[in-house]
Amino acid sequence: MNKKKLYNRLIIVTSIAIPVIVAILFRVRIPNVEPLDQLPPIYAGINALTAVFLLIALVAIKQGKRKLHESLMKINILFSLAFLVMYIAYHMTSDPTPYGMVDGVFVASQTSKTIYLVILVSHIILSIVLIPLVLYLDIHLVQNLYRSITGVDSFQRQQRIAWFLNWLLQRPYGP
Repeated sequence: MNKKKLYNRLIIVTSIAIPVIVAILFRVRIPNVEPLDQLPPIYAGINALTAVFLLIALVAIKQGKRKLHESLMKINILFSLAFLVMYIAYHMTSDPTPYGMVDGVFVASQTSKTIYLVILVSHIILSIVLIPLVLYLDIHLVQNLYRSITGVDSFQRQQRIAWFLNWLLQRPYGP
């Protein structure tokens, strides 16, 4: 099997495995463990750092600093992995909190719950759709494996996919 097929299979398997494993782990509770309530602000901070690094990477690539851009994007992958591990750990040690419930009483309006659920469902769908795209960019393009396999300039393909991701993420949430 050539490298291109191997990497594509790894991307497919990983893209399926991550959401399935996360869904399974959401149902697992570690008994007799204190909830890791300190994690949400930490992984929110990691998400903020990711956004800052993405903006810096965008400026770097527009200035022609490809190595800096690649380094920042690799750091963002590590941030994403750290977020995922902490997010799962938090949910494995904490009871779920239904939206709008305070002390067992529903206090939110049905409209706000509907808006929340629409945002939540679209967030989940986009996160699942993004897994293979991000893996594809990282494996085939950032590391220049695609060029070595096909001879195609991976940077141009990376620009098209990055533009598509930008469009995909911006359109549901604003201009």
